[in-house]
Amino acid sequence: MRWSQTLIPTLKETPAEAEIVSHKLLLRAGLIRKLAGGLYTFLPLGLRALRKVEQIVREEMNRAGALELLMPALQPPDIWQQSGRYESARDVLFKVRDRAKKEWLLGPTHEEVITTLVAGEINSYRQMPKNFYQIQTKFRDEIRPRFGLMRAKEFIMKDAYSFDATDEAAQASYRKMYDAYARIFQRCGLKTIAVEADTGVMGGKFSHEFMVPAETGENEVVFCDGCGYAANVEKAQSKVQGPKSTVPGLPIEKFATPGVVTIEALSKAPYNVAADCQIKTLVYMAESKIVLILVRGDDQLNEAKLVSTLGTATLRPAEPEEIFAALGAHPGSLGAVGVTKLPVYADERLRDAADMTTGANTDGFHFRNVAIGWDIQVAHWADLRLVQVGEPCPKCGQPLKVQRAIEVGHVFKLGTKYSKALNALFLDETGKQQPAIMGCYGIGVTRTLQAVIEQSHDDNGIIWPISVAPYTVCITPLSVAPESAVMQRAEQIYADLTARGIDVILDDRADRPGVKFKDSELVGFPIRIGIGERSLAKGEVEVKPRGGALMPVKAEEAVDKVLALIAASVV
Repeated sequence: MRWSQTLIPTLKETPAEAEIVSHKLLLRAGLIRKLAGGLYTFLPLGLRALRKVEQIVREEMNRAGALELLMPALQPPDIWQQSGRYESARDVLFKVRDRAKKEWLLGPTHEEVITTLVAGEINSYRQMPKNFYQIQTKFRDEIRPRFGLMRAKEFIMKDAYSFDATDEAAQASYRKMYDAYARIFQRCGLKTIAVEADTGVMGGKFSHEFMVPAETGENEVVFCDGCGYAANVEKAQSKVQGPKSTVPGLPIEKFATPGVVTIEALSKAPYNVAADCQIKTLVYMAESKIVLILVRGDDQLNEAKLVSTLGTATLRPAEPEEIFAALGAHPGSLGAVGVTKLPVYADERLRDAADMTTGANTDGFHFRNVAIGWDIQVAHWADLRLVQVGEPCPKCGQPLKVQRAIEVGHVFKLGTKYSKALNALFLDETGKQQPAIMGCYGIGVTRTLQAVIEQSHDDNGIIWPISVAPYTVCITPLSVAPESAVMQRAEQIYADLTARGIDVILDDRADRPGVKFKDSELVGFPIRIGIGERSLAKGEVEVKPRGGALMPVKAEEAVDKVLALIAASVV
């Protein structure tokens, strides 16, 4: 390809809309252009890189035995109603109506569609295992699209769905996809961490996210350098100390705390109640019903863990008036002492705790000497707290660390949630009807492309791994006159590399050398071949790996040098 024949609209200045480095470089390098919030057009170079990511994904899915198909983006709402996600996922669903005023959904994912297909096509254990995948555009009504391709309303995703007859077979399918994902991201040049993750609105038994460490990431990963434990902060656990006291001492006592409505205020004089000796009472509405949540005063509630514990699709903090109607007090004076008509959920760290202080459900008053199990009756115990940096690893006890990261892939073991709801049933070896055991596996293809840039760049621009670079080699002649020796040598190297199957772009623009070199660095071509009259007079050209040193090479050896660099760099 010749530069003059394609469209590479590089920018000197960063558009005001771009917040993170990768988004800035996508725009400045002329890879994408914004149409509207969360909607982007891929320009020729961006599309070439995107197609290379897709090809890697496709090759590894095929290698793992998955079968490619293509499902409709437009979906009927009734299958989402059957699965129960029409309500639980309503905030992200795009809904449209046809000329007959019938409602349709633009697919944010395809669990319902694939399960409906399998329900009509697979009816025996002999037809399993099966794993189907597609690479397709998805639509999600993001409240706040941001960071370019990272959080968009329309994006490209690879989604795969496995169907197995036994739990053991489902585990094997899950492992195949897990391993395939590791290969995909490694081939894309990404360093990823596989972490335990919350299943969220997808449901299912367990899942892993593949995270790219990046300070601009929207997720937080908790990990241990000692044993390799890693989990999304929404799922992470730690080995923390239990209560200071587990033996009830003095009898419970109500005392006045006028104006004291925070953990911090109660920890100061004249009360001096340490935060770890306080019980924090939170009130939530779960499916329109009030529940009380108890965590230690120095802990924070992890709402993702709470959602998982409650098994609810709808959860929100209760409003002050709802709280007062239920407990007779306002936030800051709340507690669970003597509460019997409302369900009480408590974090495991409070189990058997004694000599604690909590609100008395009377404004301006607290109870001291409270003992869990005596003064407070807990209906449900669960891990509900947010893990903090430095806490002991749950596996080896070493201090945990926290790193921001970008999620690029997610694998779920779904179990029978969707197969039961949508009647994807089969006859087992005994002739008994069973629901298929499912897994689902997603990769954000467009997000992966941007994550590569976020992880691999410098002050001059993108540093593409060869595997996903739009072009592997950029030939930059400093003179583009057709009759010049410089351009003739450029044409020869271009033809030779192209004949060897290398993706090459020839910068035939009549611009200053500095402009051409800067554009090459900005776009991030892995290898640049500079050809000028001075170097050519010595029988040399200049080969420069992106981010590496300039290497004078004999002109006739340039092609072999480039091939050697590619061979050494291919993942």
